[in-house]
Amino acid sequence: MSAHAIDLSHLLTTPLAHDVERGLSCKGQKSLPSQYLYDELGSILFDAITALPEYGLTRADSRLLRAHSAEIVSALPGTHLGAHLNIVELGSGTGAKTSWILRAAAQVANEVIYQPIDISETAVQQCAKAMDAIEGVTVQPQTATYLEGLEKIAARRDPRQSMLVLFLGSTIGNFDFAAARAFLSSIRALLQPGDGLLLGTDLVKPLPQMLAAYDDPTGVTAAFNLNLLGRINRELDGNFNLRQFSHEARFNEGESRIEMHLRSKIGQTVNVSRLDRHFVFRAGETIWTEGSYKFRRSEVDAMARATGFAVGGQWVDHEWPFAETLIMAK
Repeated sequence: MSAHAIDLSHLLTTPLAHDVERGLSCKGQKSLPSQYLYDELGSILFDAITALPEYGLTRADSRLLRAHSAEIVSALPGTHLGAHLNIVELGSGTGAKTSWILRAAAQVANEVIYQPIDISETAVQQCAKAMDAIEGVTVQPQTATYLEGLEKIAARRDPRQSMLVLFLGSTIGNFDFAAARAFLSSIRALLQPGDGLLLGTDLVKPLPQMLAAYDDPTGVTAAFNLNLLGRINRELDGNFNLRQFSHEARFNEGESRIEMHLRSKIGQTVNVSRLDRHFVFRAGETIWTEGSYKFRRSEVDAMARATGFAVGGQWVDHEWPFAETLIMAK
């Protein structure tokens, strides 16, 4: 190293560092990927959000699975004949809601193999431990991304097996509409005709109800969102003053999505030491942190048809408009 060289060894090149650098230095709308909301503290806060009275999505998802799992499983070709059924869950987490599907499947199939896929090793192991207690179900957890895990499973599947892929909780709402179609097309390419995909989608509902779910009066969602700046402070030696930012939820009607933003209350400059960068914020400028797309039932049907599926059944919760749609690979 020469006498005039700059020591950059303190700088980080993690995915978080890269995305903070890119997202906060752009000339237009500043943004940060929503995946970074879910560090250890963020995950705890999100679990609290799902228990709030204003956030009915998780409860609606659970109600539908509890009430209709037997119908969902019986709609799959061959299950009434005692088929061999491979159930794959994308982003399983701990798999709590899935037990209803597995118990229903175990009643009609000769063999049920459940393969939860999650990037969190801890989550899939917890899931495996919980679901392994269900009689008639063999659990084979996979630590991988959605498509990587599904590709491996599809490559070694037994030709006798029917496959049901679960994508629950309206996780598809994290994709914009073009990306959602591309993702479903990628799943379809890995399935055989007659395989099923159970897709959870949060539906468009009255605006006050949608906004309250993302801006609760107790402030839990605000803490969840602001924790993203706290994470940058902790992991990248930032000096964000969280009191100088406010949480904001808005509905983008043209895109049919709820957006979460962090709004700068004042003009300010924030330093992030591990990037050797500073970022300037105007008063009122926002960081877009999450988009959650909401669907109409007709849009779910159209998306299925456009990606090589046919609708085999749809179940809707009317207390909190939410749909579980079984789409079948053509």
